[in-house]
Amino acid sequence: MTVAAFSFYAFAITTLMGGLMTVISRNPVHSVLWLILAFLSSAGLFVLLGAEFVAMLLIIVYVGAVAVLFLFVVMMLDIDFAALKAEMARYLPLALLIAVVILMQLALAFGVWSFDMGADDRLAAPIGEGENTRQLGLILYDQYFLLFQLAGLVLLVAMIGAIVLTLRHRSDVKRQDVLAQMFRDPAKALELKDVKPGQGL
Repeated sequence: MTVAAFSFYAFAITTLMGGLMTVISRNPVHSVLWLILAFLSSAGLFVLLGAEFVAMLLIIVYVGAVAVLFLFVVMMLDIDFAALKAEMARYLPLALLIAVVILMQLALAFGVWSFDMGADDRLAAPIGEGENTRQLGLILYDQYFLLFQLAGLVLLVAMIGAIVLTLRHRSDVKRQDVLAQMFRDPAKALELKDVKPGQGL
């Protein structure tokens, strides 16, 4: 077995294991950590395919931003997961039915799958002059510039939504009132005490 084949099987197994553990983990924080493992393994598979730009994009965007955002949202939101799981138990039969349908579709797709003999030649053929990162940059910032900007706007809205979800006013937390400090009366803010020796406050 070559190094490339061993790396492919290692990344493929960890990707499947990370995706499976993301779904079946009881702790939401553990689910996000398993999701990060699946993203990293998928990036390794992209590197083996020669798509290093997509691999680095997957690590920077999904692992470095989206997965960490999920992790912080899960940790900061005060959610009663016991009550949430109790509500989810009612929809378990429907979820099992959907899972069976998806597995049947995957089985049908795997049954009719066949290897294209010309796939290796098309993968080996260069897309254009220069490396694939340069070609992707020309496509993103030339042909699909508007769609690229709209995708950034969607991420901005998602970030604002996460901030709104975590922004809660708690009455039991003492907060700083800057205006009250600025407009206070110095005569009332300071009081001198004549403490005699041997006498406490």
